[in-house]
Amino acid sequence: MKIASFAALLFLPAMLGMAQQSAPTTPAATTPAASTELPDSPVAQVHIALQPTGPMAVFDTSMGRITCRFFDQQAPESVANFIGLATGTKDYKDPATGQMVHGKHYYDGTQFHRVIPDFMIQGGDPTATGMGDPGYYIKDEIDPNLNFDVPGRLAYANSGAGTDGGQFFITEQPDDELDQKYTIFGQCDDPGILVVKTIARVERDGRDKPLTPVTLNKVTIVAAGQPVPPPPAPPAPAPATPPTPLLTPRTNMNLN
Repeated sequence: MKIASFAALLFLPAMLGMAQQSAPTTPAATTPAASTELPDSPVAQVHIALQPTGPMAVFDTSMGRITCRFFDQQAPESVANFIGLATGTKDYKDPATGQMVHGKHYYDGTQFHRVIPDFMIQGGDPTATGMGDPGYYIKDEIDPNLNFDVPGRLAYANSGAGTDGGQFFITEQPDDELDQKYTIFGQCDDPGILVVKTIARVERDGRDKPLTPVTLNKVTIVAAGQPVPPPPAPPAPAPATPPTPLLTPRTNMNLN
């Protein structure tokens, strides 16, 4: 499902790059008509830089923390869906068993099953195959003023229009080939983008799956205006193995 879309997506820049650009022709010179009117002022092209205003999602992974704030005004249903899955307040179908699940955090313990340097990391599939979903789809919420023009966009993966569900990806750098094709519902901070870059550069197989699993240990939703919880403590080191006691040779023992 979704992994197929991303595979196609990767080839999209190459296909578009094959289109040759033609040089514009020079317009013929003309004599302007006499006029006492002043020309119109040029129309300024204003770029609307939308800022997220919603709650935050804190992704605690096995390689560090990624913190993203939601675009709740531009993608309200997409944000509500992610929060519901992350907190266990939204029921979903377990892709492994086919049974409906209630009260369980969908993302905790899942893996980033597809990572590509200079592009993105993808997760949110309990099967870690790229084929798993929560058993339903939600509609696209693509805002014309919200594009992949900065690093750290949090967006839903899909296999076509109207197939958003649970899988998501986080971009490492701008990529206009993705514009208006995927629902962007969050923006990740700069420290989180560094973690994304680190994850994207782990050793991986031919399907871009990490050879050593990169785990999304926990997703925490933080309401707007509330402090972010401290990072989890690093795992305690394994206890040192006590040295093996040396036996005194019998020849040196006093047996009397």
